[in-house]
Amino acid sequence: MDFNMKKLASDAGIFFTRAVQFTEEKFGQAERTELDAHFENLLARADSTKNWTEKILRQTEVLLQPNPSARVEEFLYEKLDRKVPSRVTNGELLAQYMAEAASELGPATPYGKTLTKVAEAEKRLGAAERDFIHAASINFLTPLRNFLEGDWKTISKERRLLQNRRLDLDACKARLKKAKAAEAKATLWNDEVDKAEQELRVAQTEFDRQAEVTRLLLEGISSTHVNHLRCLHEFVEAQTTYYAQCYRHMLDLQRQLGSSQGAIFPGTFVGTTEPASPPLSSTSPATAAATMPVGPSASGLAPPGEAALRLEEVTPPASGTRKARVLYDYEAADSSELALLADELITVYSLPGMDPDWLIGERGNKKGKVPVTYLELLS
Repeated sequence: MDFNMKKLASDAGIFFTRAVQFTEEKFGQAERTELDAHFENLLARADSTKNWTEKILRQTEVLLQPNPSARVEEFLYEKLDRKVPSRVTNGELLAQYMAEAASELGPATPYGKTLTKVAEAEKRLGAAERDFIHAASINFLTPLRNFLEGDWKTISKERRLLQNRRLDLDACKARLKKAKAAEAKATLWNDEVDKAEQELRVAQTEFDRQAEVTRLLLEGISSTHVNHLRCLHEFVEAQTTYYAQCYRHMLDLQRQLGSSQGAIFPGTFVGTTEPASPPLSSTSPATAAATMPVGPSASGLAPPGEAALRLEEVTPPASGTRKARVLYDYEAADSSELALLADELITVYSLPGMDPDWLIGERGNKKGKVPVTYLELLS
């Protein structure tokens, strides 16, 4: 009991001394031990990393789940260490409504058939969105949370300890300074000076040890950046895959609707009209091959002058052929196109009068039209 009371009194005394030292520093009445410039830079970089990681984490959560109520629900499930229940995506819900509407309005009618086709496409889009959210959560959000809830809490704890050690050190310096000033007036303070010098040596040792521990943790932020860089690449890969899947699903749907519309309204075709806005691939020709494939316009699927293209009569030009790396899998729509597999190398060239969104591709003894946006042209 006496030991506990003494310990509480000692802790209270240390806390009071630190509070006095901190207050005097704020009012400029006490000297403060400054950290070296490199250490201050490490502290600033750590704070910046923490702040931006929090912002990126929160905004990514909004991107993946725009509904704030759903985000709160998922947060509570995570804190309770329980599995988050599966939630229907907006695309899947829309697909369900369209399918039910087609069933009630008449699945054999032109409108009902179209509703069914669009519902199937929306269902596939919803499944792709679900896969993207799952991949992004595991490969990107989880590592960011682990940093904030693990490494950063450890860094913060050691920084608080370092701050306390610094306050103790500066308090010891102040006591030694006062003891020496008193010694100059009287010879009765020799013991007080020796005691103050001993306390200062102990405080300096503890401060140096804690500074080294904190420095090592702060330097570990570089490893955190490397880890977050890898996670960022995985997030971009997941997002690229998602948008590529969406593009393929919508392109297939557009083809289906185009053929069915031609049968319902003779003389018209959905792909003959110009889009309301230019294709994304036209915004930056220099970077089109390095971005998510935004394919040619619907009119490019059967460009004028190429409908009667005889592949067996096509020969590569004497000059102008190039090698290209395939960025994404591509399924040929008809016999005039060449199916592609991601990462394979093919030879490509253009013919006079061809749609600029397409090239002729050759692989072995096979040839056919290929979309430019699925390729990375090599020099």
